[in-house]
Amino acid sequence: MTTLNIAIAGSSGRMGRVLLEAVMQGEGMRLCAALDQTGSPYLGRDAGELIGTACGVHITDDAALALPGCDVLIDFTRPEGTLMHLDVCRTERVKMVVGTTGFSVKQKEEIRAASQHIPIVLAPNMSVGVNVTLKLVELAARVLQEDYDIEIMEAHHRHKVDAPSGTALRMGEVAAEARGKNLSEVAIYGREGITGERVPGAIGFSTVRGGDIIGDHTVLFAGPGERMEISHKAGSRATFAAGAMRAARFLAHKQSGLFDMQDVLALR
Repeated sequence: MTTLNIAIAGSSGRMGRVLLEAVMQGEGMRLCAALDQTGSPYLGRDAGELIGTACGVHITDDAALALPGCDVLIDFTRPEGTLMHLDVCRTERVKMVVGTTGFSVKQKEEIRAASQHIPIVLAPNMSVGVNVTLKLVELAARVLQEDYDIEIMEAHHRHKVDAPSGTALRMGEVAAEARGKNLSEVAIYGREGITGERVPGAIGFSTVRGGDIIGDHTVLFAGPGERMEISHKAGSRATFAAGAMRAARFLAHKQSGLFDMQDVLALR
């Protein structure tokens, strides 16, 4: 088995530490670089110390120095940081697994343009279970059509900075596309006061932020005489890391292209 040299961005964060552990325990993988933001108190430290096992890879904020020689960068940070790393990866021909959320339309286009030169897996949620859930949402929306109203509810920890979550938005996109619509045409992101009756075909979103909730998502289909719910609840960030490892292996022999977890899991 060929060993994949993996770099981790945002290595000192909650998700970064889980990714470090997954790489260091993963078969056929070797940690080759650990990145963190400028000003981080962890710069210069051994990345392995963050998970209790020294590894000889020191945390840096210099992607241009750290990434040459790496095969794949796994990035679960913020849009601005991911795009800075994207430029270096494109120059150094480093593949990318991107779990960052909150990208603007323009930023997504930058990623798409870069994917003509390097292969990228871009997914708002790397969990295998979530991506099976997306497939179920697609099936339900296509079969039930507009006789059933769709509401998407999501809950995350108090530190999450974007809303609705990238996963919730992807659920909305999948449901809308299954009905031949664009989410931007049918999404309702908030309700207050006298809103009037529900617009037929609308897809509503509700957001909760609090405590240490890792990630709960439910898609409600409410129809005449019955309701159906498709739910996923994450109990550990390890599920996202496991999906990211599968995505990294998926990219091993790819030369270019933009992919998502549906491609990685052969769910198309």
